[in-house]
Order: sequence, then C-alpha cells, then structure tokens
Amino acid sequence: MSAGLPELSGLDRLIHEPARLLIMSVLYTAEQADFTYLLTETGLTRGNLSSHLSRLEEAGYITIEKTFRGKVPQTLCSLTAQGKTAFETYRSQLKELSRRLSEV
Repeated sequence: MSAGLPELSGLDRLIHEPARLLIMSVLYTAEQADFTYLLTETGLTRGNLSSHLSRLEEAGYITIEKTFRGKVPQTLCSLTAQGKTAFETYRSQLKELSRRLSEV
C-alpha cells in the first residue's frame, strides 16, 4: 500500500461488517425504523438482524425500544448521537480513501 493511503485498520470494524453497514445506513436516513422495516430493507433473516442489532446496541450506536401498537409488539430502532457520529466518521474515512485511490 502506498505511504499516502490511510490505513484500512482505522475503519470502525463494527460498522464495516456488511450487514451492520446496511443497518446503520438505513437508520442514518430515518429518525426511527421498526424491526419489520429493517428486515425488508436489509434482506437479513430475523435471527441475523436481531444479532446485529444487539451488537450495535451494546456498542452504544443504536437504541432499541420495545413497545406495542395496540396489542401487537413493535421493536423500534434509532441511531444514538454516538452512532451518528461513528457513522459520519466512517463515511468520511471511506470518502478520503476513495479520493486518494483515484489519485493513484
């Protein structure tokens, strides 16, 4: 790798995983998303989505709120301020990497 290129190791590995990147991207563009919407948008299985949401929640990147709509349970997810900052930093690092690669 060229000496001028930023290290890929500096990227947030939690966000860099493809499924979590999808989840973070969806939540970045929406104030809040329910579990069913995230299932549809990401194409993940219920178990896989649940596992990735738990990892993001443990890191403090998202909040998960379990409520009811009438008698139907509803799981709502949203980015925290920390999650939004982490995602913006990740995007910025990728843009910089892309810019530097286009100069090579």
